[in-house]
Amino acid sequence: MASTNQIFISSALKDASLRDKLVEQISKENGQFTCVDMPMKRSWESAWRAETQEKVRGCDGVIGLISESIIRADGQQWELRCAYEARLPVLLICDQDSYDIPGKHLPDIVKDKEIVLWEWPSIAMFLNRL
Repeated sequence: MASTNQIFISSALKDASLRDKLVEQISKENGQFTCVDMPMKRSWESAWRAETQEKVRGCDGVIGLISESIIRADGQQWELRCAYEARLPVLLICDQDSYDIPGKHLPDIVKDKEIVLWEWPSIAMFLNRL
């Protein structure tokens, strides 16, 4: 796939402020990537699912923000499912406040995946591999 310099940011609705912080950090630290997301989550609508799938597949990779909100975030889970089905590179991150999340119940889509602490070197390394 040719590089589009787009990264999809997957987050729960309740984590909008974290998503905005990540987008700002990526723009500041690595201006070559444009962040794409689906701010309105309508996972019960087939049109929303199709649009999300198209947007995710049009990106070079996905960064998933993992917090305790993911367990009830059907829209975020669908975004991540689209990424894994498209075989896109996915980086799952959590902030310091959510770092104990892996010990809690997680949805199947991320249960067995590595979740790293939100640190710029990890994000930069992921972006540089795309």
